[in-house]
Amino acid sequence: MQDGKYVIMVIDDDPDFLTAMRLVLEASGYIMAEAKSAEQGLKIYKKTNPDLVLVDLMMEEIDSGTTFVKELRLVGNKAPVYLLSAAGDEMADNIDYAQLGFAGVFQKPIENQRLLSVIKTKLK
Repeated sequence: MQDGKYVIMVIDDDPDFLTAMRLVLEASGYIMAEAKSAEQGLKIYKKTNPDLVLVDLMMEEIDSGTTFVKELRLVGNKAPVYLLSAAGDEMADNIDYAQLGFAGVFQKPIENQRLLSVIKTKLK
């Protein structure tokens, strides 16, 4: 939390997606920290200590999202981490995302009201 606001970190290599997420999150009273890669995300995570993390599955490497979560565990992350994927609903039905360290999966494109509802519930 910074200045009384929750910090949401979004890691995605699509600049348009990051811009859209910033508009939605900041309009809803959150602070957004962003990164364009899992490697950059880990550095920014350590600086910002976010309250919730959204990470894309496929960025510079096919499974960089899952690798990122493993790295977060090593540094003692307590924030819920959600996976972003174009195959989100199908993926959620076929794998145990919780076993991979994710609190849930969001299908891209993200439905803004569902995202905000989940964030609000998780951060209470």
